[in-house]
Amino acid sequence: MIRSVILGTGSALPARRVSNAELAAQVDTSDEWIVERTGIRFRHIAGEGETTASLAADAARGALDAAGVEPGAIDLIVLATATPDQTFPATATSVQAMLGIADCVAFDVAAVCSGFLYAVQVADSMLRTGVHRRALVIGAETFSRILDWEDRATCVLFGDGAGAIVLQGQESDDATGRGILATRLHADGRYNDLLYVDGGPSSTGTVGKLRMKGREVFRHAVTNLAAVMEESLGIAGLEAAQVDWVVPHQANARILDATARKLGLQPEKVVVTVDRHANTSAASVPLALDVAVRDGRIQQGQIVVLEAMGGGFTWGAAVMRF
Repeated sequence: MIRSVILGTGSALPARRVSNAELAAQVDTSDEWIVERTGIRFRHIAGEGETTASLAADAARGALDAAGVEPGAIDLIVLATATPDQTFPATATSVQAMLGIADCVAFDVAAVCSGFLYAVQVADSMLRTGVHRRALVIGAETFSRILDWEDRATCVLFGDGAGAIVLQGQESDDATGRGILATRLHADGRYNDLLYVDGGPSSTGTVGKLRMKGREVFRHAVTNLAAVMEESLGIAGLEAAQVDWVVPHQANARILDATARKLGLQPEKVVVTVDRHANTSAASVPLALDVAVRDGRIQQGQIVVLEAMGGGFTWGAAVMRF
């Protein structure tokens, strides 16, 4: 069989870091209110010249360096984003050009906060056919540009950033070999009105602003994320007790805690970066993964579960032996 193995990880953040206190000077909120309800303390906000593509390219360079792979060895780029640089072409093609790759398959995936999980399954499927050899899978967002900065219920929750991995298809006939063991994705469009952007090219001709009914999203997130993690572990033939690390979508510290309790996971097995990065949508899982790889927590051979849920609703999980 061919398995998709992570060779390297990378991430990128805008230069400007914004504290809760700085936000409290602009909207009716406080550091205590934000921390108590979300666990967020800081977020990074893109400035002039910083775009989804530029952040994605920086994260990709970090992943390529960590993998010891030259850009020209990449033959597939799958970029997950809900905030592309342009309506078209795909932001992935801009990243391709920034990396100096003359020719490869490059396209975007739109599944909001679950986008990186969708991109991982797409890339994994394409690598396992043997048609492609090495892929850059990227999650990148500039959500600050679709926020209503007068809505304290949403503007405090989100930040900008990017994360990337280099995936390589490798032959493996060993049940204990490295690579992606299972993925599972879901979507249910009936819940559109709970988390959405109120604009678009074909509906309003505008970009629009993010709108969310937080309490309802929280309830669905805990149920759906716990279920999809159990489902993906079952496909992989594993149990929750065998998991070394969970790298979740960094939406809200309370969601992370509640999901871990529902699965019976020890809190110390959950990688948490929401306090310093806030919710970076499709970027949050690869960003957190890169943090945990670079600080030495995640080691080769360990069982790692990635999970996320976002607008649509969409949700998914991936199990891998790192």
